[in-house]
Amino acid sequence: MSLCVFALIASEFMPVSLLTPMATDLQVTEGMAGQGIAISGVFAVAASLSISTVARAMNRKTLLLALTALMAVSGAVVAAAPNFLTYMAGRALIGVVIGGFWSMSAATAMRLVPVHQVPRALAVFNGGNALATVIAAPLGSYLGAVMGWRGAFFCLVPVALIALVWQWISLPSMQSQDHAPSSGNVFSVLKCRPVALGMAACGAFFMGQFALFTYVRPFLETVTRVQAGALSLILLVIGVAGFIGTALIGLTLKRGLYGTLIAIPLLMAAVALMLIPFGAWMAPVVVLLGLWGLMATSAPVGWWSWIAETMPRNAEAGGGLMVAVIQLAIAFGSTLGGLLFDSIGYRSTFIASAAVLLLAASLAFLTSRARASASAPHA
Repeated sequence: MSLCVFALIASEFMPVSLLTPMATDLQVTEGMAGQGIAISGVFAVAASLSISTVARAMNRKTLLLALTALMAVSGAVVAAAPNFLTYMAGRALIGVVIGGFWSMSAATAMRLVPVHQVPRALAVFNGGNALATVIAAPLGSYLGAVMGWRGAFFCLVPVALIALVWQWISLPSMQSQDHAPSSGNVFSVLKCRPVALGMAACGAFFMGQFALFTYVRPFLETVTRVQAGALSLILLVIGVAGFIGTALIGLTLKRGLYGTLIAIPLLMAAVALMLIPFGAWMAPVVVLLGLWGLMATSAPVGWWSWIAETMPRNAEAGGGLMVAVIQLAIAFGSTLGGLLFDSIGYRSTFIASAAVLLLAASLAFLTSRARASASAPHA
């Protein structure tokens, strides 16, 4: 499962490190090439909200194997895409896999291990996420320079096939279970004000993050003017910083969940704004993007912790809705960033990112106040 997560995250965000050559080859703008992340987000939303209903009677092992096979097909379609439309179709397929897989991840962990080991199992799942975050972008950039962007995407296919065979051998049969009445109505959790505010804060965070991060490569190439080798190293710095952040965030979450959820978007907004005046200098850009990676990669751990604390009895419905919110936010963010990047320039993209991140911090603050108010004893 962890290897599958690695291949999935690598597939989802591979375009980030390959936007420029992809846009050139497909004869579209970099902003349009970035829409490959947006469309995967849209289809992930649809899958996360509907997969439990569509596949209600299906064995969960069979469903996981089908999604993993679809991931391999997506990689092959994108790698061989003769035009932009085919490329977008391949990206839509990976969106279905993203939404389906993440919606099932917690429930799968609960069926694979005893209750007391579920958090550890989820940590192992996310180990694949962290590893992909560290190496996928710089490796994609390197492979793109060596064998072209198509070769980089095709390298994901054998990894997905290995994950498919490994899961087929190792996963037990998991017959569907119809014991979660709330699973048919994931929106019911929004009736609670702290939950509604928290979901809005989470969505604003991911929208602000990907409005900027999707266009890091063209920024580095046109503003900082780095070469291919330096580009790979900078992306590696972002990934390693993210891995470190994921390892350390548990310490800050113990000191205060809401303080962490407020501080991260505030600091990332500051980084986005500082990249504008310092964008032409390599050293400050590397430091700033390293700080960005440190915070951005670790933030989802905070939001999943919020789900566990806020909805301990309804975590499955809340988790499914959060997957949809995050993917929709990524789609909106990358679309907004691309439109601004193409029409006005990188400064407008970075300013918009900072503004949305500040909104996320404000909503997280309101969430903490609503949560405290809901928990306070009433006379």
